[in-house]
Amino acid sequence: MTAPLTPPHRPDPDSGGGPEHNPWRAPGPGQGPVPTGWPPVFDAPDPAERAAERRADLRDGAVVLVAVTVLGIALGLLWLWLAPRIPLISDGKAVFLENSEGEAAIGADGTFALLGLAFGAISAAGVFLYRRRGGVLLVVALAVGGLLGSILAWRLGLWFGPLDDVAAAARKAGPGVAFDGPLELRSYGALLTWPLAAMVVHLLLTAIFPVRDQEPKEFPGAYPWGPQQH
Repeated sequence: MTAPLTPPHRPDPDSGGGPEHNPWRAPGPGQGPVPTGWPPVFDAPDPAERAAERRADLRDGAVVLVAVTVLGIALGLLWLWLAPRIPLISDGKAVFLENSEGEAAIGADGTFALLGLAFGAISAAGVFLYRRRGGVLLVVALAVGGLLGSILAWRLGLWFGPLDDVAAAARKAGPGVAFDGPLELRSYGALLTWPLAAMVVHLLLTAIFPVRDQEPKEFPGAYPWGPQQH
């Protein structure tokens, strides 16, 4: 006869010894230091807090959109003041450029584009200082506000600029007398300089001066063996 095989001794999981001991059981006296920080249990975001953050995002986005759009009035007035005039002259039958080789015809577009770059940088810096943690909605409001501000500035320059009716202006000036042509924007791509510059500058500012995220909140019982030691 052969003796029955005796299974090897398996330690009790609650005894704290052996390779199969319970890893989640708090160690008893004399069984080693109290583990800290494991397992970490973080507080789930409160729905009320998330709703409040969304409302704050919408409010800040609306403020940025309106403020940047209204800033287009200043761009329009500066464009009207700084843009070179296009001198025209009439012989009583037709209207011609007084200086056909002059660069005044494209000077208005260049002036508008340079002012758009400057206003894009200024508006981006202002929005970054207003709310440094940024957000997608805030950047969208900045870009849309820059585009609307550019359109407002363009139309404002046309409204307060020289008369659009060139024939009436030529009759009023008389033959052989130079007069200013209407202020025009021949390249509509200049309208995009403000929003593009604003997004680029805002991205650079958030990359250079990052905002540290707040540490997540923890449940009161996040560490069942006692508070974490720092």
